[in-house]
Amino acid sequence: MGRNSDNRPQENKNHTLLLTPPVNAGNIPPVDSRQRVKQFMQKIQDEICTGLERLDGEAKFHEDHWERKAGGEGRTRVIREGRVFEQGGVNFSEVWGDTLPPSILTQRPEAAGHQFFATGTSMVLHPRNPYVPTVHLNYRYFEAGPIWWFGGGADLTPYYAFAEDAVHFHQTYKAACDPHHPEYYPTFKRWCDEYFHLRHRQEQRGIGGIFFDYQDGSGNLYVTSQTDTPAALYSQQVGKVTRTWSDLFAFVQSCGQAFLPAYLPIVNRRQETEYSDRQRQFQLYRRGRYVEFNLVYDRGTVFGLQTDGRAESILMSLPPLTRWEYGYQPEPGTPEAQLTEIFLQPQDWASKTI
Repeated sequence: MGRNSDNRPQENKNHTLLLTPPVNAGNIPPVDSRQRVKQFMQKIQDEICTGLERLDGEAKFHEDHWERKAGGEGRTRVIREGRVFEQGGVNFSEVWGDTLPPSILTQRPEAAGHQFFATGTSMVLHPRNPYVPTVHLNYRYFEAGPIWWFGGGADLTPYYAFAEDAVHFHQTYKAACDPHHPEYYPTFKRWCDEYFHLRHRQEQRGIGGIFFDYQDGSGNLYVTSQTDTPAALYSQQVGKVTRTWSDLFAFVQSCGQAFLPAYLPIVNRRQETEYSDRQRQFQLYRRGRYVEFNLVYDRGTVFGLQTDGRAESILMSLPPLTRWEYGYQPEPGTPEAQLTEIFLQPQDWASKTI
């Protein structure tokens, strides 16, 4: 792939797809932006996989390296049939193409007509024990002509929920956000509650975490077409926040490095909890909600499929086993009922004390 004087790909004589440099005056990414973010995404994939293998103690990640015909490559790592993890994946990818897919252009129409570059790491883990929560992480970076942005976040989906776990997860991510800006966590926590909402079920997917997208030099913390949601209203009160490319990259790095401290203590507390077929069946039932969200709403899934990504890598987020039950209602007062009545209601977990 050829490069111009500022180290950015261009189009070569054989018309192979290459990339043009961003030109947003006053806030241009560094010339090695793509390489720096790519290296971080690979590094965090390595660190997370090492930590999870050490935690599981039995299973190891299997890696598949793949290439995308239209431009790009990736490393898909899957762990299966472990002591802790029934199945999970930690992926890295970098792709480029002629134009962004509709899922991106809906939110960022100004990127239309530009070639794009995207890189990121995504992860979903489905533990075997119903008392150990499913967890999701995704961090990504895009460039499209003069447009660039970071996105990502992490969230927790318990089946049998514990307040101390929710508090620990949220406080860990708040501690990662606060040094970069005190309004990051309260804005991105609200955005997470908004994003991981199954509208057709009118319920949350889990107890949330943080979520952000389209973070660039414009200064807007919340970037969607919505104007009256809790996240939108809170962001409007905050106003614009001055950030550079380097500021946002440092923030994303802190968030990525917060995952193991946020999740591993929860697993260590719950992994030996005894369970019966009742708990297992409820876990499989609630996993169905996870499948519904990923196939109906998840931006990463839609983006991957619309850009002709590797289907096996995109759909590794789905659990190996799940079930649906018509008209299921948990018994009042049970832990199963408490999940939706208490824990799946958005709460200010980071401010609670246990």
